[in-house]
Amino acid sequence: QVQLVESGGGLVQAGGSLSLSCAASGGTFRTNAMGWSRQAPGKEHEFVAAISSTGGSTYYSDSVKGRFTISRDNAKNTMYLHMKSLKPEDTAVYFCAAGASTMGIRGGDGIRYWGKGTLVTVSS
Repeated sequence: QVQLVESGGGLVQAGGSLSLSCAASGGTFRTNAMGWSRQAPGKEHEFVAAISSTGGSTYYSDSVKGRFTISRDNAKNTMYLHMKSLKPEDTAVYFCAAGASTMGIRGGDGIRYWGKGTLVTVSS
């Protein structure tokens, strides 16, 4: 069983930057693909980014490509999401996810573990 804990959310002005972390425990972090999804108020979960178990492959949704960077440190059992040029429409609860493959995380149907989320609010 893998436990995922997000941190780093908060309030930021449009155009600003913010970094999120996801700390994993209780399992073999390095064997899991990881990713981030988000849910804005009144909207469905949206895939944001995914990274392979080794960190060699990354994927992004079109809405964040070029602005967000996903990375991981397997020695620290931690995944990161560096966000820049933030927009009000990026406001959402951001969730950390783990699964067998980046494809499963991207599609949402292959997620084995979820974090509880961290709120990111971007003011205009």
